[in-house]
Amino acid sequence: MRSTQQFSITLPNQMADAVKAKVAAGEYATESEVIRDGLRALLARDRALENWLASQVAQAYDTLKADPSRALSIDQVRARLAAEHQDAITQS
Repeated sequence: MRSTQQFSITLPNQMADAVKAKVAAGEYATESEVIRDGLRALLARDRALENWLASQVAQAYDTLKADPSRALSIDQVRARLAAEHQDAITQS
């Protein structure tokens, strides 16, 4: 049994040009390698997102659900973000 499958894909001209440019620059040997590397990056991003959701978002949700009094109003969130933004500007 083959360990690969052949696909025929259609890309917008700009993406197709980018794939060809990667091969022409010697970064990849073939167009297929460019696409495989892009798919690996997409899968890594998906795994990172799933890990973040499971480790941080779900935990924060569970904590908030257990104690709703810990919730912040939208005005509190805006004030906190504005203060952090101002601190970042001041430190620059």
